[in-house]
Amino acid sequence: MARVLISMKGEFLKRIDEVAEKEQRSRSELIREALRTYIRRNSVPNTTAPTQPATDV
Repeated sequence: MARVLISMKGEFLKRIDEVAEKEQRSRSELIREALRTYIRRNSVPNTTAPTQPATDV
């Protein structure tokens, strides 16, 4: 697994650690899950509008 170095404010990291401890998971697991959720939410195409006009059959 690759490692990634990111920077964030101490207070934000403290909040992440609090959530991770409460959920009994590691900081890395929590951040990976947050990123998976972000990617899933932002990668799903808008399926509410048709891409082509409807035609009579």
